[in-house]
Amino acid sequence: MTTTAPVPAATLPASSLRLLRAAGFVSNFDRFCIAPMLVLIGPGLGVPLPTVVLAASGYYLAYGLMQPVWGVAGDRWGRVRVMRISLTGAALAASASALAPDASVLIGARASAGAFFAASIAASLTYVGDTVPPEIRQRPLSELMTAFALGTAVATVVAGALAHYLTWRLVFALPGLLAACLVVALRRLPEPERAPCGSLLAPFRVVLSSPWQWYVMAVAMLEGAVLLGFLTYLAPALEARGVPPTSAGAVAALYGVGSMAAAQVVKRLVGRWPPAGLIVAGGVQMAGAYLLAGYSQSTGALVVVALLLGGGWSFMHSTIQSWATTLSPAARATGVAMFGVALYVGSAVAGGLAASTAQAHEYRSLFWLAALLTVPLTVAAAVGRARCR
Repeated sequence: MTTTAPVPAATLPASSLRLLRAAGFVSNFDRFCIAPMLVLIGPGLGVPLPTVVLAASGYYLAYGLMQPVWGVAGDRWGRVRVMRISLTGAALAASASALAPDASVLIGARASAGAFFAASIAASLTYVGDTVPPEIRQRPLSELMTAFALGTAVATVVAGALAHYLTWRLVFALPGLLAACLVVALRRLPEPERAPCGSLLAPFRVVLSSPWQWYVMAVAMLEGAVLLGFLTYLAPALEARGVPPTSAGAVAALYGVGSMAAAQVVKRLVGRWPPAGLIVAGGVQMAGAYLLAGYSQSTGALVVVALLLGGGWSFMHSTIQSWATTLSPAARATGVAMFGVALYVGSAVAGGLAASTAQAHEYRSLFWLAALLTVPLTVAAAVGRARCR
């Protein structure tokens, strides 16, 4: 099926890239806003920290599990249509989160928000994969990473401040409002050309028949655990030492600053460094960050940790992400979606398993475990990328 107004295969207009960046920004804002509020939401609803963590873990799990649903929908009905439909649902779910009267409703609303916001980033990545040649694809992907990182940074700063001085409910309402605005704005984004997808299960057969797709999914699951799962506990680690939520959120937001700065470096290195070299550079930053976090949870130490983790994410994740867009061109949206499934299932599992350790304030062992897991992640990602042709 081919839609009207196709985007030229070798170009991506700046206006289109801005809309894709905006969709990714809103999605990441919603996904990361809960971390600096975990400690504040619990007393407000009368529940302990592990219960509130279920809202974050449920979000990540739903975000991951809905990836293949949106991927198949994107291959069948179009990337832009899927983004507009999903953002409509996301606006409603975010509003429900803001109005949640108790923990059970909040957990359900956050899981629903994760399910709907799951489409935006994967569809944006697929759109770039559809419209930009592989040899230069990582550059616009790095632009998207910058927007994603900005969403992360703004979310953590704004969430901490608004939750501390006003209410955490307002924080959940903001991405809902932005999502509703994007539903209207995305009418200006043209659909890219795509190959007919055949039967409903045809994209899955294409994707899952590739050994390299399975390999990249395994790498993504470990990456999600190492980065997204353990990253959630940076702000709580500071708050456990008496740091105000606003300050803790500001420190965690430096992850986004580090990611944005590193994304500019990565754009310049694409084509000059081999992909495996970029992955190793990212892994070194991540391992060093978690070793430092295990050694000290002081504010100064975690400032450096947040910056290094952001840099590691831009170097490693953008490279693996670009790799994922090349594996199943005939079912690209489904392939990118399955990559997302693995990434966010890994983050949800790690975040949930670490909750009891965080409740006991054993952050040192938690961060050192993350440093240990970074080693096999880096080796597997770098070796696989070097061998895949």
